[in-house]
Amino acid sequence: MRLKLLSCEIFLREFCACVARSPHTVDIEFLAKGLHDIGCDEMRARLQAAVDRVEPRAYDALLLGYGLCNNGIVGLTARGVPLVVPRAHDCITLFLGSAARYLDYFQNHPGVFFKTTGWIERGEADGELGQLALGKKLGLQQSFEEMVAKYGEDNARYLWQEFGDLARHYRQFTFIEMGVEPDASFEQRAREEAAARGWAFEKLAGDLGMIQRLVNGEWNEKEFLVVPPGRRIVATYDDGIISAEAATA
Repeated sequence: MRLKLLSCEIFLREFCACVARSPHTVDIEFLAKGLHDIGCDEMRARLQAAVDRVEPRAYDALLLGYGLCNNGIVGLTARGVPLVVPRAHDCITLFLGSAARYLDYFQNHPGVFFKTTGWIERGEADGELGQLALGKKLGLQQSFEEMVAKYGEDNARYLWQEFGDLARHYRQFTFIEMGVEPDASFEQRAREEAAARGWAFEKLAGDLGMIQRLVNGEWNEKEFLVVPPGRRIVATYDDGIISAEAATA
């Protein structure tokens, strides 16, 4: 088969490693990590534009390197070729190899912020996406003093308490080691940031299995949704996570 992959750039090292072992021809297009920061409607619109650019006669299927990602893929419509999507709430499912493993870890480790090489080296949104990011739209990247000057003390205090400390619910960094790291430098950076924040740190072995099966064409129904042309992705809010419906529904 000849496949096209559209993926968030945080998976760059992982997908490149897996595509190198795929029995199929896979053309890859990585999209900016900052798409996650501009709201689900704008994210979906940009993903749809990328889907629409794909030449249907050139490929047997279009693979999506995204999870549900705060509904950023909901409404995405398959065009001339089937769209194959992991059944995942977000990227951590793919890094850990299964939704069950992610759920088990998440339930037993509340307050965890995950790190991988992609999350570290791709950094924060910048350029156009940085300007569109929700934090900047709401002015949440300002200091408390700047918010007081702009909104008044009472309003500023409310905004700061509700949104200003976006990390207040976290207390641990978990670095997922995927086996694609060139050295220990990414792990060390995560350790140092955890220490600077006074957070706990844990290293967890990742699992490339789900990513490899995606690019190998091993699309079992439990792990992947195959969206036929003319249908779109919908969230199901159950164990299946996503489903497909007619685009005109």
